[in-house]
Amino acid sequence: MERDDGESRVAASPDTVKKLTGLGANVTVEAGAGERSRVTDDAFKAAGAAIGTSKDASDADIVLKVRRPSPEELKTYKSGAAVIATMDPYGRDEEVKAMAEAGILAFAMEFMPRITRAQSMDVLSSQANLAGYQAVVDAAYEFDRAFPMMMTAAGTVPAARVFVMGAGVAGLQAIATAKRLGAAVTATDVRPAAKEQVESLGGKFIAVEDEEFKAAETAGGYAKEMSKEYQAKQAELVASHIAKQDIVITTALIPGRPAPRLVSKAMVESMKPGSIVVDLAVERGGNVEGAEAGKVVQMGPAKIVGHLNVPGRIAASASLLYAKNLSSFLETMIDKETKALKIDFEDPLVQATLLTRDGKVVHPNFAKEPAVGSGDNGAAETAKGEA
Repeated sequence: MERDDGESRVAASPDTVKKLTGLGANVTVEAGAGERSRVTDDAFKAAGAAIGTSKDASDADIVLKVRRPSPEELKTYKSGAAVIATMDPYGRDEEVKAMAEAGILAFAMEFMPRITRAQSMDVLSSQANLAGYQAVVDAAYEFDRAFPMMMTAAGTVPAARVFVMGAGVAGLQAIATAKRLGAAVTATDVRPAAKEQVESLGGKFIAVEDEEFKAAETAGGYAKEMSKEYQAKQAELVASHIAKQDIVITTALIPGRPAPRLVSKAMVESMKPGSIVVDLAVERGGNVEGAEAGKVVQMGPAKIVGHLNVPGRIAASASLLYAKNLSSFLETMIDKETKALKIDFEDPLVQATLLTRDGKVVHPNFAKEPAVGSGDNGAAETAKGEA
């Protein structure tokens, strides 16, 4: 069970319990862990799990979690246990150091490389996809008008205008969801190559499509930094476009850095009365000036929605996907012949996600000293698998 009051997701599902027990693992689920994700203890038990307490973590070789373990939880884990979770390590040096000192093998799922082999393990994509969906649902809840155009005998209700800023996984799902609800959808992204993806979902791409843009689009649009002149023209276009929108959804995040500011207070105040702005980056400082983490605030004519843990707002779905991400990764660590835990520290997936090992911080983004050599034996390499 997650100790964070705002976390409603769970790191296992009946399906993943069946999968792991089939691979030879003895799975124990803390009583009540799935309640807020609509997974009962009976469902876990029927899938082959034992129902236990937090004290059972002291015997576990593997601990599966949603969020980074708290200091109190770390005290209950045995040295050498593998802990797999979303670790959120940037700016958390003391917490990362504490995991190293606890002697655990800490794996950060958000560092999973985006390669074909790891697609089923990509927690950022699975959770961002649901966040994009939920952002539109939250906007519709706060919006006091209908999304689709409705032609009636009493008159015509115009379609809501939705502008999505950022066409990554969350942004593309927000576009698709808003279109399904009947909105007129536009979107923008710093990558000209995103134009095709936006248009494939029925959205209109908003950009200054001059010669510089066309050259970047042809080149793929990923590595080329646009000129200051282009950036100024694009900012002016976006500002004027926001003033005409009913709903703006921002999705821009940069790993390890504060969220970029996309929408200023002046832009919000230029919007129509009753407009809605949903900031999916509020936990990282926000894309929107004036957004407050965990709150819905009024700024001039518009409401700014800053819900925390947006995937957790749709926990029953988010948990199923997150649990599958974890079990797919864990499956690569279980020897098919012996049914024992066997971690290959040369595996690119392990190297990309391993934060701590043998009492040290080993991930290159956080290590203060050289990483432990791959020839060293971790206590969990040959331990019996248990989640």
